[in-house]
Amino acid sequence: MQLQYLESLFGFSLFVIILLSGWLPFHKRKKQDHHEASFGETIATGIFLGAALMHILPESDHLFIGQNIHYPVSYLLAGITFLFFLWLEHLGKELYQNKITQHAFIGVAWLMLSAHSFFEGSALGLTQDLSLLIMLFLAIISHKWAEGFAMAVELNKGSQTGKVSVVLFLLYALMTPLGILLGYHFNHPSHNLYSPICMAISAGTFLYFGTLHGLERCVMVQRCCNLKHFSFVILGFLFMAIVA
Repeated sequence: MQLQYLESLFGFSLFVIILLSGWLPFHKRKKQDHHEASFGETIATGIFLGAALMHILPESDHLFIGQNIHYPVSYLLAGITFLFFLWLEHLGKELYQNKITQHAFIGVAWLMLSAHSFFEGSALGLTQDLSLLIMLFLAIISHKWAEGFAMAVELNKGSQTGKVSVVLFLLYALMTPLGILLGYHFNHPSHNLYSPICMAISAGTFLYFGTLHGLERCVMVQRCCNLKHFSFVILGFLFMAIVA
């Protein structure tokens, strides 16, 4: 019950942070979207990687085995999710570079970030360990403001009406709390397969956002040559190792 209250608080906090991060672009219809990764985001990268490999994916596999499913379904689902996000990001990049309808590019970006938000929320809702719950929340909140800001910028650069942009942003903001709610609701024995399936997909999203999200601009590619920044990635990974 204590975890339920904490998860509810985390969900509300993330929703408020996303709304605040999107206020400036909607207020000023801001046109540039340049954003420099913070140290918090580099730590989050390591935490996502460690959480996926040392916590979420092994737990999902353990739950599948408990259902007498010995095929590595968890790793299959995580791999498919990873490749799906990679494909989506390449698709969005192609649409942007070839100046194909801006609606299509915005739609891909919205779908990708909304799906990620939902499954990272599900990971929080499915977590029953307090220390892991806090670490995941800190990792999510450290990048969620930047992600929300970027989403608001892209929506305001589009040709759709202001009302449509606001609705899309609100739906995006609700994805993480919704993921937390559903994760907690289905995290009991009467829903045997929801937990391992959702955890495997969450692990795939964490693996992707901890490695290749942003492609050549991602922390693991662009900033690994900066020893100071890369050390924060390692620090985040070690945090997850200690929690394990």
